Amino acid sequence: MKTTVVGSYPIPEWLKSCPNEETLIDATTVVIQTQLRAGIDVISDGELLRWDLASNMPNGMAERFVVSMSGINSDLSRSELEEFRARPDITYRQKPAGIVTEELGEGGLNLGHDWSRIRHLTSSPFKFTVTSPYMLAKVVSNTYYASLTDLAFAFADILANQLAHIDAAVIQIDEPNLTGCPQDGHIASQAINRVLEAVGSEKNVHLCFGNYHGQTIQDSNYTHLIGFMNQLDCDCLVLELTRRSKDEIRHLRDVQPNIQFGIGVVDVKDLQIETPEQVARRIEDIAKILGSERIAYVNPDCGLHMLPRAVSDEKLKALVAGRNLYCGIINN
Repeated sequence: MKTTVVGSYPIPEWLKSCPNEETLIDATTVVIQTQLRAGIDVISDGELLRWDLASNMPNGMAERFVVSMSGINSDLSRSELEEFRARPDITYRQKPAGIVTEELGEGGLNLGHDWSRIRHLTSSPFKFTVTSPYMLAKVVSNTYYASLTDLAFAFADILANQLAHIDAAVIQIDEPNLTGCPQDGHIASQAINRVLEAVGSEKNVHLCFGNYHGQTIQDSNYTHLIGFMNQLDCDCLVLELTRRSKDEIRHLRDVQPNIQFGIGVVDVKDLQIETPEQVARRIEDIAKILGSERIAYVNPDCGLHMLPRAVSDEKLKALVAGRNLYCGIINN
């Protein structure tokens, strides 16, 4: 049972005050070392490489990927914005990540270059994260493709081509949108599987219910997503669980047995730092339901970027200490 993170980490203030390539790599190195010092087994770059040095602003889960692609326009008219805001399925966003006006292409997107900038910063197992093609399709406006499926597949093919050249220990696809639209499960699973087919390393899919300034975005539960999960060709589902009921978690036993779980046992929507005993109890409670043999990872519910750095660091330490307590590992 390994410890891991979902992906993101708070942006260091000194990167914001001096944004350039050198400070970005320095900040990424600090984030990596912070995870290693905490004892995290499978680390990430904190998704700091999504920082836009030109604007000194974070690129969101969608913008990081779609803005660089060809076939997408970021300039929308007033009527296009109003049309997007009227959509009932995407009310948490005020504007789309872009508008698809012609056939999608990778354009300037170069995830392999991002990977080359960080892969030698540590020899520890690394997780590389990308946003699900289904979510990308949901958060853009579209005037070119005939259907949501066609659009999601177009995004999937671009991501697959890029990820085929990345040899991280774990490739993780993040999907926080489908939880609010479970009726699209077949579309989402087909698109995600097109990406996973190109991945030669461990394949993870992260599902959560959103986290915007500590608020849940999607109002649903995993009960409605078992069919989607069973259509995935992945090795592990990395899930938000600290705020989910035991009755809901029990439904996860219906997920095909060849898929393992990464269980969220640290709450990222709360500034309170868990004790190792709390984390160990959460692991124990979930293990009693799912079976400890199905738990590949323990992790935070979602990314840490909304939290203060000091809180994030202590939560990571609690995660490791709680795992060690549950497993009977003596802390050094």
